[in-house]
Amino acid sequence: MIKTSITGMSFHVPEHIVTNADLEEMMDTSDEWIRTRSGIQERRWVKEGEGASDLSIIASESAMANAGVKSSDIDMVIAATVSSDYYFPGVAVQLQEKMGMDTIGAFDLRVGCSAFIYGLSVADQFIKTGQCKTILLVGTDVLSTVLEKNPIGRDVGVLFGDGAGAVILQPSENDSGVLSTHMHSDGKYMKELWVELPGSKFKDRGFSNELMEQRRHRLFMNGREVFRHAVKRFPEVIQEALDTNNLTLNDVAQIIPHQANRRITEAVAKRMGVGTDLIYSNIHRYGNTTAATIPIAMCEAFEEGKFSAGDHIILAAFGSGFTWASAAIKW
Repeated sequence: MIKTSITGMSFHVPEHIVTNADLEEMMDTSDEWIRTRSGIQERRWVKEGEGASDLSIIASESAMANAGVKSSDIDMVIAATVSSDYYFPGVAVQLQEKMGMDTIGAFDLRVGCSAFIYGLSVADQFIKTGQCKTILLVGTDVLSTVLEKNPIGRDVGVLFGDGAGAVILQPSENDSGVLSTHMHSDGKYMKELWVELPGSKFKDRGFSNELMEQRRHRLFMNGREVFRHAVKRFPEVIQEALDTNNLTLNDVAQIIPHQANRRITEAVAKRMGVGTDLIYSNIHRYGNTTAATIPIAMCEAFEEGKFSAGDHIILAAFGSGFTWASAAIKW
């Protein structure tokens, strides 16, 4: 059976670094409070007028160069994001147009922090069936523009950063590639992590003064519930990937999870009986970049020599929906 291989990857984050000390000035918080509860030291925020598509183009161009492919080689674009530049259309068609690609299929996946693995699973099917030979998959999110940068919004405002990560997916020329992907959801918890507005069920999409004053267009997260479910679902979905491929943790060079919170990573490591060195973390540098966290972390882990050709890695994510997912890859 044809396997899907990652033949190129790269990432891009905004130049503007926002430290915890910077947030102390605007959110009535402290460096110690943020580090203790999340492990984050700094994050990147876009400048005014910069959106998810802008970050995606830079990451995509670099990933394409890394893979040795041109815009004319791309058969499909998949953008994993909840923060497209506009209400519609999405980021993928912007990439198709701005990068001079042919009139190929291009679409967005809105699955929050799990979206990159969902996108990888979708792309894997197109490669396996032979319908596509070269797919550009981008995880990109800009949430700094929906955060409340004041004491009211500090609980979630300190957690999120902006960024984009891109991979080129092609048929494998050997036994390496995506071994399996696994996707799950439980929609009854959707209101524990969401942005309610704008929405089609509301008059004028919900842009009334009354609803705006109620802060229903801002990101809401029930941190306690997210933590409780994440530390349960991460080990489950990682184990699912291992069992499907007859692997054990001893066979894995690196687990690369969604970068949501350092405490979650530590709790998952404890539940699985492994050291935190097996579970990659770069949240201290970027915060939670939503769909971009896994490709960014994968790029940095590879650059740091955490895994190399022939190694097995596991990607895992948990996010809004609630959704969670994993992927087993032989590099």
